[in-house]
Amino acid sequence: MENSKRVEDSVKQAKEMENKPSNREIMKKKQQKKKLSYYLIPRFACMRLDMEAGCSGRRDHSPTHLVVTVNGIIGSAQNWRYAAKQFVKAYPDDVLVHCSQSNTSMLTFDGVDVMGKRLADEVVSVVSLHPNLQKISFLGHSLGGLIARYAVAVLYQQNVMQTNIEQSGGECVGEEKRRGVVAGLEPVNFITFATPHLGSRGHKQVPVFCGVYTMERLATRASFLLGRTGRHLFLSDSDDGKAPILLRMSSDSEDLKFISALQSFKRRAAYANVRFDNIVGWSSSSLRRLSELPKRRSLERNAKYPHIVNEEKASAVSSPQGVPLEIKAARGRTRDMEETMIRGLTRLNWERVDVSFTGSMQWLLAHSTIQVKTQCINSEGADVIQHMIDNFVL
Repeated sequence: MENSKRVEDSVKQAKEMENKPSNREIMKKKQQKKKLSYYLIPRFACMRLDMEAGCSGRRDHSPTHLVVTVNGIIGSAQNWRYAAKQFVKAYPDDVLVHCSQSNTSMLTFDGVDVMGKRLADEVVSVVSLHPNLQKISFLGHSLGGLIARYAVAVLYQQNVMQTNIEQSGGECVGEEKRRGVVAGLEPVNFITFATPHLGSRGHKQVPVFCGVYTMERLATRASFLLGRTGRHLFLSDSDDGKAPILLRMSSDSEDLKFISALQSFKRRAAYANVRFDNIVGWSSSSLRRLSELPKRRSLERNAKYPHIVNEEKASAVSSPQGVPLEIKAARGRTRDMEETMIRGLTRLNWERVDVSFTGSMQWLLAHSTIQVKTQCINSEGADVIQHMIDNFVL
């Protein structure tokens, strides 16, 4: 009995040894697991670009111009990967690209104000890590443009500069001049792509609703599904009895100088889809009234940038003083609120660049293609990004 038990134990041990994976197999499985996790874990290329942008081959040189990119709703830093790479290629010695990460995925439902403050804090952190920075620019896609507008108001302040002026008698007299700065840096470019500057409420501002009043009204009532952000976009918020936040962002307030902050930038540009953007209307993204939109028949393709069909140089409109914001908000009429936002924002010079993907295989994805959100499926927008880079002011 004892001998048979020993034989059984020996056979059992032999089988266990047979089934036990070899060291080589264990290593192979570990490598496969590591490789899988490499693809599953999000890799934010723009984080690496923060370091790569300064690699110009000159160790004594570091970029002085910070470019902050801001993603749209349910987006991430990865959405700006293509554009960030093109920036680094074009201006390796001058530009530091930072794709913001503070408002990603479900965090984009928290409201424009909350996200704007988060972005402002993130920018301050980035600036503190790079003491050589002197200038700053912002690129915002879709909701990201509104977040950036709020953030620059939080970061805006006026610096007093002392200048000497020589009088006729040869005597130098000191004079104080005020200069607006954002995060302590000189503001240069503020650029938006398919941003709903006028909100998403009615008046054909969300093309997927086809201008049907009933659908637009239902969307406004269902805006709570997108959290505070939805209420902000559909102008249905009234925190503490105040006007909707997008309405307030079209003028300066005691706390935040929204227009003064935007005005401090040397250049403001709005890229807008003429057609096929089912999320943001042409009027809202180009800061125009519906009656001011160019006739589609008059649009012509640019030889160098095939999807650019119209460009308008920077111009400002002097608008008469309208009814106070509080009264318009109390009325709750979409056209009144839209008119107030247009008047406030177009007091500043805006370059307008109209984009059309008509004839492209990616026309249905126009909202993402204008940004080249994912290179493999939005590649048609590469010329739009190149146009933005070629016209970027260093």
